[in-house]
Amino acid sequence: MLQKWRIGVLGSTGRGNYGHGLDTAWSALPETEVVAVADDDPAGLKQAATKLKVEQTFADYRRLLDNVKPDIVAICPRWVDQHSAMAIAAAERGIHVYMEKPLCRTLAEADAIATACKGGKVKLAVAHPTRYSPKLDTIRKLIADGQLGQILEYRARGKEDRRGGGEDLWVLGTHVLDMIHAIAGKPEWCYAQVNWQGHAVTAADVFNGPEGIGPLAGDEVQATYGLPGNVRAYFSSKRNMAGRPARYGLQIHGSKGILELIEGTLPSVKFLPDPAWSPGRTGKSWLNVSSAGIDKPEPLTGPEYSARHTLAIRDFLDAIENDRPPVGSVAAGRDVTEMIAAVFESHRIGGPVELPLKTRENPLSLLT
Repeated sequence: MLQKWRIGVLGSTGRGNYGHGLDTAWSALPETEVVAVADDDPAGLKQAATKLKVEQTFADYRRLLDNVKPDIVAICPRWVDQHSAMAIAAAERGIHVYMEKPLCRTLAEADAIATACKGGKVKLAVAHPTRYSPKLDTIRKLIADGQLGQILEYRARGKEDRRGGGEDLWVLGTHVLDMIHAIAGKPEWCYAQVNWQGHAVTAADVFNGPEGIGPLAGDEVQATYGLPGNVRAYFSSKRNMAGRPARYGLQIHGSKGILELIEGTLPSVKFLPDPAWSPGRTGKSWLNVSSAGIDKPEPLTGPEYSARHTLAIRDFLDAIENDRPPVGSVAAGRDVTEMIAAVFESHRIGGPVELPLKTRENPLSLLT
């Protein structure tokens, strides 16, 4: 093991900034050290250097890669339009990548990133925190042990705030779709419709989306996925329909009850042991689920379980040391990007689409 992993931080003030704390997450791990930062905004670069306590600063991230040659780069901008170029530039130089979600804008970009990673020689991990949660293993065991009975469907919703619809699918749906992928596997097909103000989206409704998403449309998304084992998953989002508390998250419905999962490193997980799915009629109550199981105290404590990135980074470093794919690998990131793209491709052709998709560009750019 290296005595210290040297980390280069790539940000972009005003265009996604430093994401959800990807710049400062490394301070929780004594085996890592941030040695340089790049930002194309001079004021943002100065502020980031002060915050991270580094002297090596660059306006161009490529100069950081070439001059500093870090072991790892953190691709921090929340905006997705720079992800592909940054990841490819790092991977082509043999530098490992930990990056903000979503992976990139199109499947063509995802393919190029995967190619640059040289068959897994360069490790890339996507910062979907729930993917790394120990509670996912608990959920998989509960399903395997039959606690939910036969799995009948997965139900996922976005935040459904002002971003509801297509934007919600991209920036928040990526989390809940990643949960489905992590628990149930890659979908085999998708059938979806995207609406705008009560009618099916047409080419006239497509606009250039915020946060560098590219072509975007829809204030309402309704999507069905065919999962392995003939199980269905559903994703829905409608603008300005957010609940209090939010419906944002994933529910797994089985013949014996429902499991509910909220996004996070040690997320809220609850189980309703009710075959009717109706506690108002049956009097059944929701039970907390810890990493130890149903209605058991949580044995995992400490700052790493409240931090957003620590478990993910530890897995990432272990993956590099042991030459294995990270839990949130580039392949998983591409699959989730494909789940998003499949919604728009299904809408474009007006029917179900098989995965993997033949269309590798943004389907909305091809809408007529």
